[in-house]
Amino acid sequence: MTGMTMHILLRRLAATTLSAALLLAPMADAFAAAARIKDIVDMEGIRENQLVGYGLVVGLNGTGDRLNNSPFTKQSLQSMLERLGVNTAGENVRTANVAAVMVTANLPPFGTQGSRIDVSVAALGDADSLQGGTLLVTPLLGADGEVYAIAQGPVNINGFKAQGDSATVISGVPTTGRISSGAVIEREIDFHLGSQTSLRLALRNPDLTTARRIALSINDFIGVPTATPEDPATVRVTLPRGFNGNIVDLLTDIEQLMVETDQPAKIVIDENSGIIVMGKDVRVSSVAVAQSNLTVTIAENPTIVQPAPFSNGVTAVEPSTDLEVFASDKALAVVNESVTLQELVDGLNALGIAPRDLIAILQAIKATGALQAEIEVL
Repeated sequence: MTGMTMHILLRRLAATTLSAALLLAPMADAFAAAARIKDIVDMEGIRENQLVGYGLVVGLNGTGDRLNNSPFTKQSLQSMLERLGVNTAGENVRTANVAAVMVTANLPPFGTQGSRIDVSVAALGDADSLQGGTLLVTPLLGADGEVYAIAQGPVNINGFKAQGDSATVISGVPTTGRISSGAVIEREIDFHLGSQTSLRLALRNPDLTTARRIALSINDFIGVPTATPEDPATVRVTLPRGFNGNIVDLLTDIEQLMVETDQPAKIVIDENSGIIVMGKDVRVSSVAVAQSNLTVTIAENPTIVQPAPFSNGVTAVEPSTDLEVFASDKALAVVNESVTLQELVDGLNALGIAPRDLIAILQAIKATGALQAEIEVL
């Protein structure tokens, strides 16, 4: 057993003992934001790649593309038949059992030649449904234009469409589907992770403090300077000398380390749905807020007017409108300087306002400089 290996084992034992002590200590809140390194970073080279292809789905029960409205479907069908030895040049091809589709898939990291992946299928023309259809051989291309997989197989859809003479029922989206294990990988991406001596960890939520904590945690665990924070989104890890293993062994050792993540004070607002999400570090200075609600009620009460007896008049409807305006003016309410997120929420809720009004109030408080947080509107 080398000295480096013994050093790592001793540090693992110390880390295990420390973790057990922390579990027994009443400090759960302090470590509530802790997460494994593997859950907060993406490792360089371990990534998916998007694939896309154009193909034909056949076998539809009259729910395919209308060839007069989808010339690309007609051209693709004629080209496919010519490759199979069927000459349809100059013929008026009329069929509703074929649909042009776009096929997409994700090539997993280190996918090997001959293994299978799932593919998604979506109609490109005016097909009504892909139910019962079969995708013909479709090459799937990468961003470099090379073929990485070949897709083919029966399409499974989650929706359906039923139509009669005077009614139509549609459930889900019948023009999209999925083929489980529907593509075979034909080309591998040339990347050898085990031969690397240095790679980068990309933070999914870039933050200077979190990047530094990751580097400190890794260096403390290995015992030698191994990780270096390069920027808020990147930590570079270098294979130390004397390490018993390659870069894969090193990543396996450090990906389980727990790191307390940090995040900026931010408020995320979705004005369409009225959703407001606040981070735990949001703070607000003491401010006074007033809100005025104006309610307008309009009611129509038409009156039937009858003509006098033995007259030549006709029955008529006389309109009658009741209009009421109610203004609720609330006095200034003080939102005291907050120490915690709960106190901030309690102070705003004390005003008795709706979420959409709260959005306008938060933006107004931010404009005054009393809100120490970033507001992001979706």
